[in-house]
Amino acid sequence: QVLLVESGGGLVQAGGSLRLSCAASGRTFTTDLMGWFRQAPGKEREFVAAIRWGDSSTYYPDSAKGRFTISRVYAKNTMYLQMNSLKPEDTAVYYCALDQRPIYSSTYYTSAASYDYWGQGTQVTVSS
Repeated sequence: QVLLVESGGGLVQAGGSLRLSCAASGRTFTTDLMGWFRQAPGKEREFVAAIRWGDSSTYYPDSAKGRFTISRVYAKNTMYLQMNSLKPEDTAVYYCALDQRPIYSSTYYTSAASYDYWGQGTQVTVSS
């Protein structure tokens, strides 16, 4: 069993930055894939970024490249999402997730259904 706890959300003006954290407790493995998703009201959960726990390989959708950076500190069992140049359309609840049987095809790691564990989410609101 794995418990994921996000923190770091809040209210920020457009153009500002936030760093989200996701602390994982329980059994994690170097083969795990951890990801960030977001969900705005009335919209589907959307893939933001993912990182392979063992070697820090990263995966982003085109929409996040250049503004968002995912990272992790292995010794702390913590993953981060640095978000820069935030826009009002980035407003959403941000979730971290863990996939213990990852398939490294974008069809799979961008899909929320592929992930086994989820955090409770943290709200990010970007004002214009």
